[in-house]
Amino acid sequence: MEDFHIVRGDTLRQPAFFGGDSLSTFDCVIANPPFSLKKWGRDLWSNDPYGRNFAGLPPKSSADYAWVQHMIESMAPRTGRMAVVLPHGVLFRMAAEGRIRRKLLEMDLLETVIGLGPNLFYGTGLAACILVFRARKATERQGRVLIIDASELYKRGRNQNTLEPEHVEQIFAWYRAYEDAEGVARVVTLDEIVENDWNLNIPRYVEPVIEEEMLTVAEAMGNLRQALDDAYAAEDRLKALLGEAGLV
Repeated sequence: MEDFHIVRGDTLRQPAFFGGDSLSTFDCVIANPPFSLKKWGRDLWSNDPYGRNFAGLPPKSSADYAWVQHMIESMAPRTGRMAVVLPHGVLFRMAAEGRIRRKLLEMDLLETVIGLGPNLFYGTGLAACILVFRARKATERQGRVLIIDASELYKRGRNQNTLEPEHVEQIFAWYRAYEDAEGVARVVTLDEIVENDWNLNIPRYVEPVIEEEMLTVAEAMGNLRQALDDAYAAEDRLKALLGEAGLV
């Protein structure tokens, strides 16, 4: 990128990119904000001049949905899309955050939820998720949310796990396909989310495939006979030891 403008400041209290009484808007908005930031400026947001409380006022103990609403207001009206990295708590926490989540879902802005593995980000060992929003979803994606469980895709490290290029490519392939994939992805209707009380916790929608080794009847019977033989041998050995000790 050759054309860029970097500003250091306090995004939630005093955003740097605005024009007149509205935020500047962009085709693409991405962020990895601090997780569950406290003392983020909630007292100013009850009368936010940029309308960033359109879905509700986040709790003072967590700025997660403040970042989300700021980013949504920063999306271009027709072409805007955004991706934000957040803790899994945003998917299921209730009270004020639950009401905001419900409003965003009712507005049909959320396109995809991607659950990631643990210890991928500096400063926290918690697993994170990526929420993808669009100002205008494609017709075939309206009224639906793609839930992806990518929690097994990472390379384990001594102090930090990493997403390798092949993991990124696989996650993007699931996102681009926007279809069910057994054990890792499901396209969920808003009606199903309503039935789950607007909860987006990934295990409610995507169940991992459990691979169990299936034994034949002959193998199972052989294992049973071997276990019985071992039990009888152990009993005989115990009797012999008790006899040597003069206890039988």
